[in-house]
Amino acid sequence: MARITSVIREDARWILERSGLPLDRLRGRTLLLTGACGFLGAYVLDVLACWNQDQDTPCRILAMDNFLVGLPERIEHLRGRGDIRFLSHDLTRAYVPDEPIHAIFHAAGVASPTFYRRFPLETIDVNVGGTRQLLELCRTQPVEWMLHLSTSEIYGDPTPDAIPTREDYRGLVSCTGPRACYDESKRLSETLCALYRDQYGVPIKVGRPFNVYGPGQRIDDRRIVPDLMQAAVKGEPLVLLSDGRATRSFCYLRDATWAMLLIGLEGAAGEAYNMGNDRDEVSMLQVAETLREVAGLAPPVQYRVSEDAHYLTDNPQRRCPDLAKLRALGPYDPQVQLREGLDRTFRSYREDQR
Repeated sequence: MARITSVIREDARWILERSGLPLDRLRGRTLLLTGACGFLGAYVLDVLACWNQDQDTPCRILAMDNFLVGLPERIEHLRGRGDIRFLSHDLTRAYVPDEPIHAIFHAAGVASPTFYRRFPLETIDVNVGGTRQLLELCRTQPVEWMLHLSTSEIYGDPTPDAIPTREDYRGLVSCTGPRACYDESKRLSETLCALYRDQYGVPIKVGRPFNVYGPGQRIDDRRIVPDLMQAAVKGEPLVLLSDGRATRSFCYLRDATWAMLLIGLEGAAGEAYNMGNDRDEVSMLQVAETLREVAGLAPPVQYRVSEDAHYLTDNPQRRCPDLAKLRALGPYDPQVQLREGLDRTFRSYREDQR
């Protein structure tokens, strides 16, 4: 299951009341949101739907997904609303709208290593072909801005002197490894964005998420947080399929959504922005131990070897964003640190499982 929970509703209301985002610019506009029932897209949809409820002139949302990896039940509570139109469409095919589009929030993609290794060609198709279809759409529509969600994976495994990592770091990425279908197609998608900005003046902005987690993520996603959450919800021992020493700067989804909307509304066309939390760079073991305490689990964290021989191939050892460029856009200060974020995520999963 993957339903909206009280935690997600609380987070949406916090963004509207506390973030200071200039959402009034969306009044009367039509926004195309791709990947609408995915982890990031569904959360943005909830925030905008909540905002619309308080507006005399709401925005219109075209919520698009092809349901390859997204969960339709995640957005079921929004069906039947007059301000949201749901579209079942594969982005690798041209989309011809029957109404003007003023903004595009491109969150479609396959981001979990488990799924993009299962669907490598489809992953490339949506990241490259799908992004190009949207960039072409910008040339025929009155689009004021398009936000393309890329990934911090384009940096690969940064050298120690490049951490925290700035947007001008060129990356250390394998073009043939088990992650290449995702990493390299995201890099090419950014190339397309730059070309369309330079050649056609498309108002494209790029966001690079760093290790986002939180409520609504598929519990079978197989990335580290949902993997640990699945065991915690069942009351089972937490298992790491590594030595636990690799570090990440995890960003709770509420803060990530704040950053995404800030980039879309305030970012400069043609620019890329890191988005995440630069406060806590923590090890995988610290994540597991913190969740063990949050969930009240007695068994110690266990270590096992994955049956997948390539589970750790090309896995970065450290990842931490430099957020100076993002903070220059306006007030942004990630509020939810690891313990609170894991607690909120755990409570949301438990509510969803009832």
